[in-house]
Amino acid sequence: MVFGARLKALRKQKKLTQVTVQLETGIEQTLISKYERGERIPPTDSLMILAKFYHTSMDYIMGITDEPQPYPRSNSHTKEPG
Repeated sequence: MVFGARLKALRKQKKLTQVTVQLETGIEQTLISKYERGERIPPTDSLMILAKFYHTSMDYIMGITDEPQPYPRSNSHTKEPG
C-alpha cells in the first residue's frame, strides 16, 4: 500500500521512531506500525494529524498525489457568512 510506504518514508526522513511519533501526535505506536505496514487504513482524524505533523497533505500520504507539499490553508472556515 502506498500510504504505508509514504508514512514510513516520512518518519525515516525525519529520523524519528514510531514511539516519538506517538508522543508527538497521540496516535498509538501499534497503530502507526499497522499503518506503515498497510495493515490498517488511518481514519480521517489520524490522517489529518499525521499530515500536519509531517507538513504534507492527506492526499500525499494516501498516494492520490505525488506532490509532498501541503496545500495552502483556507481561511474560509473562519469567515462569517454573508
